[in-house]
Amino acid sequence: FSFAPPSILSLTISKERKERMLSDQIQELSFAIEEIKAEKGERWTIKQIESQKKRLEQQLKALSDETRKDDLINFEELGIDSIMVDEAHHFKNLAIFSKMNNVSGISSSGSQKAMDMYLKCQYLSEINDGRGIVFATGTPVSNTMCELYVMQLYLQKQALERMDIHHFDSWATNFGEVTTALELTVEGSGFRFKSRFNKFTNLPELMTTFREVADVQTADMLSLPVPGLRGGGYIIVDSEPDWYIKQVMESFVERAEAIRAGGVDPSVDNFLKITNEARLLGTDARLLERDAPNNPDSKLNKVVENVAAEYFANNKDGKIGCQLVFSDIGTPKATWTEEWEDLFKSGERTFDVYNYIKTELVKKEIPADEIAFVHDAKTDAQRETLFREMRTGKKKIMIGSTDQCGTGVNVQRHLVAMHHIDCPWKPSCIEQREGRGIRQGNENENIAVYRYVTKGTFDAYSWSLVENKQRFISQVMTSKSVSRTCEDIDEATLSYAEIKAVATGNPLIKEKMQLENDVQRLKLLKSTYDSQKYSLEDNITIRFPKLIAAAEEKAECVRADIKQAEAGLLSEPDFAVTIGKAKYTERVDGGMVMLEAISKCKNGETTHLGEFKGFELLVEKNFIGVNYMVLRGKTDYKAELSTSPVGNMVKLENLFGGIAQNLDFLTKKIEQYQRDLEQSKVDYEKPFAQEAELTEKIARLNELNVQLDLENGRADVDLIGEDKQDRVAESSMYHARPPGKEGR
Repeated sequence: FSFAPPSILSLTISKERKERMLSDQIQELSFAIEEIKAEKGERWTIKQIESQKKRLEQQLKALSDETRKDDLINFEELGIDSIMVDEAHHFKNLAIFSKMNNVSGISSSGSQKAMDMYLKCQYLSEINDGRGIVFATGTPVSNTMCELYVMQLYLQKQALERMDIHHFDSWATNFGEVTTALELTVEGSGFRFKSRFNKFTNLPELMTTFREVADVQTADMLSLPVPGLRGGGYIIVDSEPDWYIKQVMESFVERAEAIRAGGVDPSVDNFLKITNEARLLGTDARLLERDAPNNPDSKLNKVVENVAAEYFANNKDGKIGCQLVFSDIGTPKATWTEEWEDLFKSGERTFDVYNYIKTELVKKEIPADEIAFVHDAKTDAQRETLFREMRTGKKKIMIGSTDQCGTGVNVQRHLVAMHHIDCPWKPSCIEQREGRGIRQGNENENIAVYRYVTKGTFDAYSWSLVENKQRFISQVMTSKSVSRTCEDIDEATLSYAEIKAVATGNPLIKEKMQLENDVQRLKLLKSTYDSQKYSLEDNITIRFPKLIAAAEEKAECVRADIKQAEAGLLSEPDFAVTIGKAKYTERVDGGMVMLEAISKCKNGETTHLGEFKGFELLVEKNFIGVNYMVLRGKTDYKAELSTSPVGNMVKLENLFGGIAQNLDFLTKKIEQYQRDLEQSKVDYEKPFAQEAELTEKIARLNELNVQLDLENGRADVDLIGEDKQDRVAESSMYHARPPGKEGR
């Protein structure tokens, strides 16, 4: 079967498979909580995982309460043994359960459609020994390399398990690192430690494994009959900022300085808000302020000029030339009318990019009925009609956003030009946009791709960021020049240094801002280093000695239980279990009586059931229907119960027979604790690694302060005067002004 979203979602997976998946995830989180507690981990991390666990328990309970509809055929009953999923990137938002859920780049909340697809893939993988699933997508990785793990879960879970990778944390241990750094908060009110899963290691091995299931083919490799870029590259159209844009950019700097200095309520202003407003400003100032002037040389006016020029150049002598105009900013709030401009001027309509462009194109004598907004097509039927009209040339200009005019839009036949009014944050969005025209089926040899930039705003910088992301993803996916390690990038907020540097055009200011951040960061790292020394001392004198002692004590209990088990086998070599006061020598009888006894036990309690070869037999019941058999000697041994009488008796025998394995586990634990103790002793003797870097950066910061001629005088910084270091970050008034500053 071949599917495209969302048709496959209509085929439901069985209730039993959903319940098993939720139970497995709950158990996984329970183990994670126990491990973090044993390692004296952070309390708030435990709370976050417990919150996840509670949410899953509620989902499991709701699922258990559902009544099955007899007439509903589930996915497993349809006889499907293979699927091919087009546009598979729609299913990348799969929940990742991890002890590191406080780390950026890792999301514990996923979409329902991704989980549904995952369950179907696991079913097909089980019945086909890892085969039977084909994903087709142009963007398997769109923004962060964590998405690669999700693709591997779908397509090669069994291969990961053969590598002893059973969950995200073990994958991360093999192929990544969590990098922790001090950075400004989004609100700009201070520094915080931020952990990010964004450093990848062993990249050649990772990509070798992935390419067992991934046939990566780029346009360069395939040499497909697709149009080339007119002129051999992108057409960059620069617009000079007018006095109004320059003035607003200066206000952004002032706001950023105020935020950074502290005292600004984050709900009133923050760096994310400035970033979003700057994106609006770079598109058109009227998106920020309706009364802003209409600059004749603005970005939107140049878009209108180029779209009109392409229209008249390519629609003559019987030729048809169509165009796509992309903007995620300033989407239409209402359908276009001839009176739009008058309605806007009178205040009855807000300014938007789409209606303005269409109004101006109509003024240039392009028929209004040949210009379409993809947003006006509300239903699938209306969208298909619109796309057919683009393919036939009835519509010649279509304006849309990435979401509405990207994936699944086949209008390439007569496309001669595409226009990027704004720059999306994700490289995949650009790929999806340009893939509408640079694809098979376009009858033109070349296509013009315009990128519009308003100088003095964040436009050019945004394009630079997204190109760096694309370069990183492309190198990894195609295995070109893949180093052993690399840093992932997934930021969507500009920093204070970036705002200041872009607004002023002075690269020294960005360097100074970065140095101020670094000095603050290194100073706090030095403080953290001192705190870690105390923590290491605690590890050496208290924590690991206690863990070793506790593990050794439990190991002694297991040794005693091993002797008890040996004695029990000698006195009673054949199967026999006591439930209540009666002894049963047949597994099916003992199992059925035990299940009956368990049904009478209370939830949330551990209850005595009987005896097995000298060990007490108990049941532990929780509130979500997952029950555990407990064999108690000097210590406890647990196994999850099933609904099979004989199966439970087999589990009981396996639990009894596996007592000795617990000693092996504890022995390895003790050895690990001893290694950790020795490592703590080594780490305790290490000096602060960034001492020289801190000294060097303070010296360079002083040099820059002199060059930039601070109004408050030179801010000397040294390693001794901490109050002076604090003042460095507060000094941000410069004599240096933006080049070419104009008055209003």
